[in-house]
Amino acid sequence: MSEKLKILLVEDDFNLGFVIQDQLKSEGYDVNLCSDGVDGLKKFNEELFHMCILDVMMPKKDGFTLAKDIRKINVDIPILFLTAKNQTEDKIEGFKSGGDDYLTKPFSTEEFLLRIKAILKRVNLIDGQAIETRFELGTIVFDSENFKLIYPNGEEKKLTKKETKILHLLVQNINKVLTRDIVLNAVWGQDDYFVGRSLDVFITKLRKYLKPDESVSINNIHGVGFKLEVGSGE
Repeated sequence: MSEKLKILLVEDDFNLGFVIQDQLKSEGYDVNLCSDGVDGLKKFNEELFHMCILDVMMPKKDGFTLAKDIRKINVDIPILFLTAKNQTEDKIEGFKSGGDDYLTKPFSTEEFLLRIKAILKRVNLIDGQAIETRFELGTIVFDSENFKLIYPNGEEKKLTKKETKILHLLVQNINKVLTRDIVLNAVWGQDDYFVGRSLDVFITKLRKYLKPDESVSINNIHGVGFKLEVGSGE
């Protein structure tokens, strides 16, 4: 592979998680392992992945709910469910949640790896593909990998990790409404009142950083969330 494909693995069984992680690493994949759905969503927003492998029965946030949250951020990333359940209704729920495939435990290593390759092949990722980290917001360039904004005159604005995470979420959903709960859970891992107030402060800061280009705006959608819009400025 020209570039290591990055996989987010969310599995609450400690031993199984490490076994799967080792299997994937031995196949050349770069794997991040999380043990519950809340940490999984935070990790998904902290780094860029090519694929997600999610256990269904997990504490804090189950795999189906996590998949729905991931789909609100990224509609295209492949998702494979791992579960001890073998009921038809559970499989249907998995696909309704945004899953691309479903594997019932226990499973063979060979079948597991073949399923992953088949999914990646379907989305044209089997040979590796660079993950985009630079985005044009009007005349401003957002470099998410290096936590900065680059203005037309060459000046740069260094962003904090949380500012970068929030702006990256908005960029992934450009010209679409992004709900407050998704931002709060993806960045802070919770969505209570106090972190909600912190989010508003960060949004105000980001608006200030983007102000040099009047065609770029972060708009409040009352009672729902935010929308990053890039237009003509007219």
